[in-house]
Amino acid sequence: MPAAAETVEFTLINASSQSLHYFYTTPSAEDNWGEDLLGADGTLESSMQGAVSIGDGSDQCLYDFRFETDEGAALEVPEIDSCSLNSYTLSG
Repeated sequence: MPAAAETVEFTLINASSQSLHYFYTTPSAEDNWGEDLLGADGTLESSMQGAVSIGDGSDQCLYDFRFETDEGAALEVPEIDSCSLNSYTLSG
C-alpha cells in the first residue's frame, strides 16, 4: 500500500478502437476531476500503452477514472484501487 500522498504509477493500455485524448482522475470521495494526465499534447492511440502518474497529494486508494476521445466519447469508471494497480486496460 502506498504511503500517504505517494505518487501512484501504472501502465495505461488503450485496447479500445479510438484514440484517447484526455484522462482524468479524482479520489472517489471527491467530486472534482483533476488535471488531464495525458497533458496538453498527449494522445494514447489505439493499441498503444503508456506510463501514467497520479501525483495529486491524496492518500486515498480508490480513484474514479474518466476517459475521453477526440470523437467526443467519454467513459467514467468508479472506484479503481490505485494502491494495487500495476496496469489498467481501457477496452471497447
